[in-house]
Amino acid sequence: MLQNNPKLKSLIDKLWNKFWSGGIANPLTAIEQITYLIFMKRLDDQDMQRKRDLADGYIDHYDSIFQGTFKLNPNDKKEQGVERETLRWSYFKQLKAEAMLNHIQQYVFPFLKRLNGENKQFTDSMQHAVFIIPSPSLLVEAINIIEDIFIEIKKDAENSKQHFQDIQGDVYEMLLSEIATAGKMGQFRTPRHIIKLLSELVLHDLRIDFQDFKIGDPACGTGGFLLGAYQYIISSLDKDGKFAQVDEDGFSRSSTAPTFSHNIKMNLDRSLHGYDIDPTMVRLGLMNLMMHGIDNPQIQYKDTLSKNFDHSELNQYNVILANPPFTGSLNKGEIDSESLSLNTTKTELLFIDRIHTMLRKGGIAGIIIPQGVLFGTGKAFVEARKIMIDQSELKAVISMPSGVFKPYAGVATAILIFTKASVTENVWFYNMEADGYSLDDKRKKIEQSDLQDIIEKYKVKENHTENNRNAKHFFVTKSEIIENNYDLSFNTYKEEAYAEIEYDEPKDILEKLGEIESQIQDELKQIKSLII
Repeated sequence: MLQNNPKLKSLIDKLWNKFWSGGIANPLTAIEQITYLIFMKRLDDQDMQRKRDLADGYIDHYDSIFQGTFKLNPNDKKEQGVERETLRWSYFKQLKAEAMLNHIQQYVFPFLKRLNGENKQFTDSMQHAVFIIPSPSLLVEAINIIEDIFIEIKKDAENSKQHFQDIQGDVYEMLLSEIATAGKMGQFRTPRHIIKLLSELVLHDLRIDFQDFKIGDPACGTGGFLLGAYQYIISSLDKDGKFAQVDEDGFSRSSTAPTFSHNIKMNLDRSLHGYDIDPTMVRLGLMNLMMHGIDNPQIQYKDTLSKNFDHSELNQYNVILANPPFTGSLNKGEIDSESLSLNTTKTELLFIDRIHTMLRKGGIAGIIIPQGVLFGTGKAFVEARKIMIDQSELKAVISMPSGVFKPYAGVATAILIFTKASVTENVWFYNMEADGYSLDDKRKKIEQSDLQDIIEKYKVKENHTENNRNAKHFFVTKSEIIENNYDLSFNTYKEEAYAEIEYDEPKDILEKLGEIESQIQDELKQIKSLII
């Protein structure tokens, strides 16, 4: 985790302070402007890398976005435009301060806004985006710091053997940690190792038809789960592990694969769909996916719980991965009561209902919820659990410790995995005690981690006949869960092992106490004789 790198942390602090002192004090505005710059940098780096991959035969097709001429008015035959090569980060960073700012404002940012052509998700989301870095000096300072950040990220990746770095997400996460109002904003990025865990559990045994496969996240934020699924699928194509790297959390991921053709990539890109209610998050999510090689990501500005939700999206998804917001309630009149069955305004419950409606028959979901959902006694809480148990096959309930989302939130959470329209017979429970990081605000790397054990046990859980309720994981039958009012709390079903303790007979205890009292009296007499 990059927040454990003190030098990187210092650079992020420095970058944030520059924007604050430069007149951009709104936290989301600052993050968005910083992300634009990081996006420019990543586009250049990514383009050069993909050119190298093409030359080395790792990919079979690539058209550079920096080829040809860029015109502000494409239909104006008189406009000469500028060479797209001049829109690279590596080109404009060498310009003098004022010329650099003018070049970015006049050409580079308009180029970014139209990067994916007309009528594309990214282009639509960028219609109202503005580049508002006010001064040449702030721009130069920001570019120099971002250059240093990328150098440090590269060192960190080499030292920890992590090939994939969710760069925008890391910067965004570390910026949030500096914002006192982060909790009020509700923008909490799921830690990367938890995303990898959930992707591995949900996707490991699926047959993926690249012609007809949809992965969704109804509250995607910066797109972390979509990116996690994308990276896992690429890695699964690397059968021999030729391009694999194992990170510090034990996850093996590949940057490409021998069978990862241009055609498969196009279909995989199209399979990823995200929604978010915050237009800024939509832009950040789109840029995040594009910075990681997803050329035409499908992230839309939409409230998936509202009446305006497109019902053509129902019953469409093979996979849904999500950590939806669970900090508030909605206005009852705004909720899509036509397709949602739960009579509640609580978002953590409504998203369970929505995710179930979006899945195809046989589709699988992996979601993160607050642990209160597991045992809440209110009618809506019970009905939400019934959706996963009576209308689905609830495969697993993995309880996570309360520190996983620190420093942003201390609430205890859980992972739920269920398949739509299958039958629940037994539910697998696992009590995660450690995720590889300290459970305080610092979240330092530690040796203790249950992540790989969870994956190993989950993949072979059906082969286990033993069911020790004293252990960290066990099965519970559907009938027993129903008897307990659909309670899904791990502690409800765990059996405590009590060691038998043998005590002395009362007369022996009294005899020993008498001996101790006599000894104390003798010692007191000796002390008194010394004083006198």
